[in-house]
Amino acid sequence: MGGGGVPEREGALVATTPKELFIGGSWVPARAGRRFGVEDPARGEVLCDVADAGVDDAQAAFDAACRAQDGWAATPPRERSEILRAGFAGVTAASDDLALLMTLEMGKPLADARAEVAYGADFLRWFSEEAVRIDGRYNIAPDGGSRIVTMRQPVGPCLLVTPWNFPLAMGTRKIAPALAAGCTMVVKPAHQTPLTTLALAKILAAAGVPEGVVNVVTTTSPAEVAGAILGDERLAKVSFTGSTAVGAQLAESAGRHILRVSLELGGNAPFLVFDDADLDAAVDAALVAKMRNMGEACTAANRFLVQSPLLDAFTERLTARMAALRVGRGTDPGVEVGPLIDERQRAKVARLVDGARDEGASVLCGGRALEGAGYFYAPTVLSGVGPESAVANEEIFGPVAPVTGFGSDAEGIALANRTEHGLVAYAFVRDVERALRIAESLACGMVGVNRGLVSNAAAPFGGVKRSGIGREGGHEGIEEYVSVKYVAIDRPSSDLPRWS
Repeated sequence: MGGGGVPEREGALVATTPKELFIGGSWVPARAGRRFGVEDPARGEVLCDVADAGVDDAQAAFDAACRAQDGWAATPPRERSEILRAGFAGVTAASDDLALLMTLEMGKPLADARAEVAYGADFLRWFSEEAVRIDGRYNIAPDGGSRIVTMRQPVGPCLLVTPWNFPLAMGTRKIAPALAAGCTMVVKPAHQTPLTTLALAKILAAAGVPEGVVNVVTTTSPAEVAGAILGDERLAKVSFTGSTAVGAQLAESAGRHILRVSLELGGNAPFLVFDDADLDAAVDAALVAKMRNMGEACTAANRFLVQSPLLDAFTERLTARMAALRVGRGTDPGVEVGPLIDERQRAKVARLVDGARDEGASVLCGGRALEGAGYFYAPTVLSGVGPESAVANEEIFGPVAPVTGFGSDAEGIALANRTEHGLVAYAFVRDVERALRIAESLACGMVGVNRGLVSNAAAPFGGVKRSGIGREGGHEGIEEYVSVKYVAIDRPSSDLPRWS
């Protein structure tokens, strides 16, 4: 064991992870000398401290990105592809260390962290393949007097803002398409989980990403740091994953400068179980959709809507499964549920559960914060939750499953769509025609039919309404980082022979 009761491997991993800003290919301290602590949410103890960037650091990072832009845009697509593929290999080789690092700074169980590493690495592989497929077109204008040529070119330097809940995957989901398209960037990770992003930057540099192409600034002053870059006329695009409130502020600021914007914001995902569903499969998927990442996911099932004939059976089985989940530090063997990210988030979850209880909902299991160190909250099932309840309308971001019954299909769809958000929905139904009708009726960007997990590097991820704009992943993901240029070439009709 290392000092303070931290196992030797954990201490060594934290000690060897970069803790400075990554600017222009170098690891540098914050100019003002400021630093902030990174907390282990399972213990409530500081793991280490990292550089705390200010406005001058942000400007230096963005200057480096701008200096590198022309050279990176001119890099042959195959070369960019090979660098991304090397990044995929590097992340895969470091899988165990990256998973442990995420567990230490974010709290998720190691099994979840390993799954995230695989998911995050897949974006590097996917966009390494897309880098050589950025195409245009050539065709004759309808009047025959000219030729139409289109080409896709990188938009230019980007600001990428990533969240704390999936620190590796949300980083690669933005960085990989930007690199593939030929864009440079400044990455600002969440202050709760900077270590994973710093480790990723080290891997990408080793994979061959040139100096200044990827820059990372860690900070406890996100508004000031992001604001310094947003106000720079050289910035071409901002991509943000996080809360709807902050996303709206970024969009307003970006609008003043007419920037390209991608926003992946909050969710309020309904999980619908129809009367012909496979009940065992629905309960299995409910655990995945709800408890992945302790419920701290924008794709987490936020409301369980169950058609009346299956309501009691589904609720009983879900309650038994939730109550049996093992809660603890993510590094401990057999742990299935880790802590919430901090006390503020745990207090929010407690407020929502207490409010539902006060409104008459029944707490079937859990319903309380756990005593001791760390920010743990017991897996919770609520029944009798009304559609007006805050727990049915706010994004919970915790291990709480409110269950509500419905009658007709139309009533279920209406309840599902009764939200300002529209990221993802889940529907369990056997009949194919019915499934298609339901999927087409749900007001969201993604639908999981008979599965509780939709995320896939090869698929477009994103929502509608107040869940954001733009798509990440899939063929669509790279379009967020390229601009289409049309070239009109004069080409009058010719009498030269075409065949001989």
